[in-house]
Amino acid sequence: MQLIDPNHPAYRALWVRVLIVAVCFGWTGVEALWGDPFWAVLAAGAGAYAAYVLLWSYKPADAAEEKAAVEDKTAEPAETQDAPKNDA
Repeated sequence: MQLIDPNHPAYRALWVRVLIVAVCFGWTGVEALWGDPFWAVLAAGAGAYAAYVLLWSYKPADAAEEKAAVEDKTAEPAETQDAPKNDA
């Protein structure tokens, strides 16, 4: 089961992926300083998982594949392109 989809366009920039991991580990420090080890361990696990998915095993999508996927999503279905328009 994959909790983070690394192919989502939001994760394309490296700074976004690094920021997500940094926030998770930063929150681990906050929880540890406040004396709540349970939430610190959970935040550390989320940070470790995010680091693995977004930094270690991240494979950027091919530019040609991304462009084709975007064109497929923006193209209208064939039925609506050929249908006559009734403006009356």
